[in-house]
Amino acid sequence: MLNSQRRVAILGGVRTPFVRSFREYSRTTNQDMLVAVVTELAKRFHLEGKLVGDVALGAVMSSSMEWNIAREVVLGTPLDHSTPAFNVQRACATSLETLNLIALKIATGQIESGIAGGSDTNSDLPIMVQRALAWKLIDLNNAKTLGQRLSTIFSIRFRDLTPAYPAIVEPRTGLSMGQHTEKMVKEWKVTRTEQDQLALESHQKAAAAYAEGFYNDLVFTFKGVSKDPMVRPDTTMEKLATLRPAFDKSDKGTMTAGNSTAFTDGAGAVFLSSESYASENKLPVMAYVQDVQATAVNHVKGAGLLMAPAAAVAQLLKRNNLKLQDFDFYEIHEAFAGQVLCTLKAWESDDYCRNVLGLSGALGAIDRSRMNIKGGSLALGHPFGGTGARCVSTLAKHLQQKGSGRGLISICTGGGMGVAAILTR
Repeated sequence: MLNSQRRVAILGGVRTPFVRSFREYSRTTNQDMLVAVVTELAKRFHLEGKLVGDVALGAVMSSSMEWNIAREVVLGTPLDHSTPAFNVQRACATSLETLNLIALKIATGQIESGIAGGSDTNSDLPIMVQRALAWKLIDLNNAKTLGQRLSTIFSIRFRDLTPAYPAIVEPRTGLSMGQHTEKMVKEWKVTRTEQDQLALESHQKAAAAYAEGFYNDLVFTFKGVSKDPMVRPDTTMEKLATLRPAFDKSDKGTMTAGNSTAFTDGAGAVFLSSESYASENKLPVMAYVQDVQATAVNHVKGAGLLMAPAAAVAQLLKRNNLKLQDFDFYEIHEAFAGQVLCTLKAWESDDYCRNVLGLSGALGAIDRSRMNIKGGSLALGHPFGGTGARCVSTLAKHLQQKGSGRGLISICTGGGMGVAAILTR
């Protein structure tokens, strides 16, 4: 493997509007959305009929029929159909991981350009049959005689016919992300008011960003939708306070539909290249990928399910000889307002940083005015596989507009994992 360690340029990113599931994108597949975003990239960067080095795409809620979805997406776009592609899945950080893999290929000189992205839809759930029925259907398909077929058919029970819906719960604990996060906010003593305030700010920032046209070149019209419809510019603390707890339904529950992300459909993608490719094709560079780090925590043994980004960021800082305060912008995925606030408190905790992260002391506080300045997932939405691409394109635009600087991305995921990245200009 060639190891030339070249700088990796972010040339641009686009996404569909993120919509509430079961509404505007009903009867729309992940492949439909990914074809749309890659086609939009191809149009913007004049890639029609051109060979791209590689394409990495992924989705969390995917069907077994989509076993080669990335390649099928390429075949549905104007790209040269000789362009290779591969699937990636790392829960909610899927499209940040696709960026990492494409960036590594460019940095080592394997390819000159690549597309990274992801999608998710709950409106086209991969509903399966019960495993007991699946095994019997396999036996039926393999039956050699009429007797064997009839025996298998008569062995099917009514309970075998119940559809198996995908559940967004942790297989090892049986708890949803929300239930796990309720444990975290209680442990870190995060209040309902703090969570609602963060949610309010997310909507206010997103509404202001749309009003000023920030998202005009990042979001394209798809299925008749031109912007994220979940943004609520008129929400207030009083309205948020009326919502009932969604996970711990007792009077001790603090997490609601207002301070948690809604089920979302959408997709996004980013175009990356080497500096020489950008120069030869006269394409302006928005930002550069400096480093990416994935980590995990043992949530089965009691660690907070969504606390891994705290460790991912700590490792990135150490490897790059940086402090947590050395950033102009922070894009922190708002899976739940409580999750973000727990992470911020963990970085400020001397005890946590010493005993859990293995540091000499607390990483400290960040300047909250630099965090998610154009809104976050609570307002914009969170299609699991598409959020990373959104964060990357948003942060790259911040850096391009500033003309210099450094930005940090932090994304929590199911399975007790987290992925963080540093972009520079």
